[in-house]
Order: sequence, then structure tokens, then C-alpha cells
Amino acid sequence: MAFIDQIKARAKADKKTIVLPESEDRRTLEAADVILKEGIADLIILGDPEKVAEDAKKLGVDVSAASIVNPAVSDKLDAYVEKFTDLRKKKGMTPEEARKILTTSNTYFGVMMVKMGDADGLVSGACHSTADTLRPSLQILKTAPGTKLVSAFFIMSVPDCEFGENGTFVFSDCGLNQNPTAEELAAIAESSAKSFRELVGKEPKVAMLSYSTMGSAKHDDVTKVQEATKIAKEANPDLALDGELQLDAAIVPSVGEFKAPGSKVAGHANTLIFPNLDAGNIGYKLVQRLAKADAFGPMTQGIAAPVNDLSRGCSASDIVGVVAITAVQAQNM
Repeated sequence: MAFIDQIKARAKADKKTIVLPESEDRRTLEAADVILKEGIADLIILGDPEKVAEDAKKLGVDVSAASIVNPAVSDKLDAYVEKFTDLRKKKGMTPEEARKILTTSNTYFGVMMVKMGDADGLVSGACHSTADTLRPSLQILKTAPGTKLVSAFFIMSVPDCEFGENGTFVFSDCGLNQNPTAEELAAIAESSAKSFRELVGKEPKVAMLSYSTMGSAKHDDVTKVQEATKIAKEANPDLALDGELQLDAAIVPSVGEFKAPGSKVAGHANTLIFPNLDAGNIGYKLVQRLAKADAFGPMTQGIAAPVNDLSRGCSASDIVGVVAITAVQAQNM
């Protein structure tokens, strides 16, 4: 069974409620139709009910089983305003400003639904930036206990692939941290290993990627990855993690054995930690487009509740997949 089919089955077994704030985007409504028909999750779609129904009819999709909520007239608005004001009062938030934000930004309202327990997770970003999705999440939900850093990852599912976990990988960080320090890279590796274990259900084998393998090149960029590897190993002695490794040494058994003999990770990695955002973003898009891989994300890790971003180039089927993954993350919370 393909990775995403396994995730959908898990989501259906314990249905969660997911908020979709971007009702203005046709892909959201097309995805909602599939999610509801397949029973992947219960949905709350934010927007004007009449407009949503009209748009759905034009698209030939059925979202009538979703709860359509207009934030401006919601019976929960007053409670949300009070809570949001309290959460941000040290930053000077007033009830008037809170009400304005919650009635003009569906994402803020949706995140408040998650905060107040009226939903289990949120998926956004089809037509908004990553910052538009993550800013309200960090302001309202905060970071999860014990989290050192919020980061973003993709689940990559590569067809007919002998590498990774039957072609399934976590790529991280591909969406958030521009140029992480050694300490931040170590934290990203730790979170990514946890995400792989929870979502794929297998043991992570984490490769700290570089253009160098085990000291084959000398540069400050290489030194950073070496230091990150050391920090991550000391903090997680039972985790299969190694570096620095070139990509081929990380995933191809024959190359790993040649370039990093004795490494338990080299040649078998399924969780790939990129040295910076440039490498991570380029890497996932290369695999997505050239290998025709499914790329689910950018998923976030380290927020106190599941809130996930979408690539603005996503398809409706991508949204379906991310909603299913978000539901499984909610199950694990």
C-alpha cells in the first residue's frame, strides 16, 4: 500500500476535524469534495456559506457535508476575541484590534478554532504565503513543549524507488529556516526523526547532508554540518544518525559503503536533513518534478497543534494528502 493510502486509512480510523480557511481557491473546494466523499476528515470551511455553495456548484463539487463558517457572524466570535486579546495583551492587543483581525483573516480565525478545541488542525497556504500561515500559529498556539525550533518538512513519496523506505522520505527543512546554525540543524534532525517515525511508522535513518562526505572537503559550511551531527548524536544516542554525507552516499548502498564504510546510516537514509533552505527547497522540487514524486508539505513540526502549510503550486490532490497527514498528526498529539 502506498504511503498516502496508509495515511488516509489511519485518518479514517479516527476522524479529526480540520479547518480549511481558503474557500476562495478552487483547489480547496475540489479537495474538500474528495476528503468528504472518502471520509478522511470532518471539515470546517471558512467563508460566506452562500458564496461557497455557489462556487462549489460552478465547479461541480459537493461540500455540503462540511461546516461552512463565516467568521464575521460566527457565534464563537466574541469568545475568540476575548481569548485572542488575552493571549496578545502583552503585545498591546485590544479587543477592537482582535475583532478586526479575526473577521478579516480567515487563517487567524481558523487557528483560534484549533486553540479553543473546536477543530483539531488547520491546512492553508494554497493562495497565501508561508508567513501568513505560520504567523498566527506561532502567536496563538505557540511551540510544543520541549521544542527547540519550529521547522518544516516534506514527505516525499517516489514511485518505483528502491531507496529510502520503499521510496518514502522526509526532506527537511525545505520551507522555513533559511540558514540554520549547527544547533538548529541538530534540532531539525531530531524533530524530523520524530515526524518520520510517527507518519511513516518505521525507524528513521537520518543523514546530515553536505557536498562533503566524512571530511572529504574543508569549508565552514562543512564544519557546520559536522558540528550539527555531533550535537544531534550526543542528544539522541539511540537515533540512527550520521554525517556529513553527500546525497549519493546517504541513499545508495554501494556508494555509502565505499564513501562511509562502517556507517549504519550511509546508503540507507530515509530522513534527509539539508544544510540550508536553498538546498532543501531545490532538492524537493527536483525530486517532485523529475522523479514525478508526490510531495506533501511543507508540513510543520514543533507547533503545539497541527497547522500545515501548502505550496502555492499545489494541486487539489496535494491538499487531500496534507489534510490526511494533518489528521494523523492530530491523532498523535
